[in-house]
Amino acid sequence: MLHINGAIVVEGKYDKIKLSNIVDCPIVTTDGFGIFKSAEKKKLIRKYAESGGITVLTDSDSAGFKIRGYIKGFVGKGTVRCAYIPDIFGKERRKRAPSAEGKLGVEGVDEKVIVEALIKAGAADGGEPKIKEVSRTDLYEDGLFGKEDSSQKRAKLLKRLGLPERLSISGLLDFINSSMSAEEYKKALEDIEKE
Repeated sequence: MLHINGAIVVEGKYDKIKLSNIVDCPIVTTDGFGIFKSAEKKKLIRKYAESGGITVLTDSDSAGFKIRGYIKGFVGKGTVRCAYIPDIFGKERRKRAPSAEGKLGVEGVDEKVIVEALIKAGAADGGEPKIKEVSRTDLYEDGLFGKEDSSQKRAKLLKRLGLPERLSISGLLDFINSSMSAEEYKKALEDIEKE
């Protein structure tokens, strides 16, 4: 079992079941969009964020990103880490058809993918978030937003880093500063330039 600092927040009960076999920490479900109406759930998540921190692990689809953004918005003070699973297309075993976007959710990906995402987010024991080394200006100067071919370059970098295609500039910056050094970031940029 992977020891996690603080609690993990996931979307649904099947995600919680999957995580309960991988990690030894409290796991809170948002009940999907139910989090928008549940004052009790929000209070619990805030409490975990203030005491030991939370790691938000939602699906890589649009709903997962809405939920993640909402949580980051209402938590206020406290530690919020974001763990991202890459875009993996397929269908969960229990479902008859793939999701609307065709991507596997947390419950459908391999345990190794989840462990890697949690470690990259700095959620695992001893995995404290790194000091921020890369700025939003660096991302702009490196052509990842605000320039003619920025969206294509950003898509290549997201794919290279195993991140979801929907990840925003702010999300990318948070990921880079919590899971890699400035040198590793520059190396990833060099690699996509060579492709």
